[in-house]
Amino acid sequence: MLTVRAPAKINLTLEVLGRYQDGYHQICGVIQAISLGDELCFQSAEGIEFSSNSAEWVAERSLVHRAAGLIQSVTECSKGALVEVNKRIPLVSGLGGDSSDAAAVLRGLNWLWELNLSRDELLGLARQIGSDVAFFLHGGTALLEGKGELVTPLPPLPPLPTIA
Repeated sequence: MLTVRAPAKINLTLEVLGRYQDGYHQICGVIQAISLGDELCFQSAEGIEFSSNSAEWVAERSLVHRAAGLIQSVTECSKGALVEVNKRIPLVSGLGGDSSDAAAVLRGLNWLWELNLSRDELLGLARQIGSDVAFFLHGGTALLEGKGELVTPLPPLPPLPTIA
């Protein structure tokens, strides 16, 4: 069984600069991956099936479904997978859980199906799925521009104290 971690993110800065004709916002912001995260477990199977520990999570409404369909379609891969999504990132929380899970699906299926897609090829797929998905293929600290699909990695932040 293959396990892929899908970290949450926080926005350190975020500027909304305008709106595109397709309804997406033009943004510029600095984002940081954090230790809170989901785990996705992959096993070979006949078709593609999803399960989750969260009763509220629905695969067909999630970017993971779109990511799996896209990578299978683009690569013309006929293999299947059982994908177990262990949610720790709260749904619809602004922490990027769905986008991070989609990036984890791209990485996981690339490995499980032995597709050998390059990072650039995975980034191209990520940009078709959703705004933050490309960031989660990079992780760490990054500048996001455009709709969020233009990612420039930044040096890591120094450890910051937290106050409870």
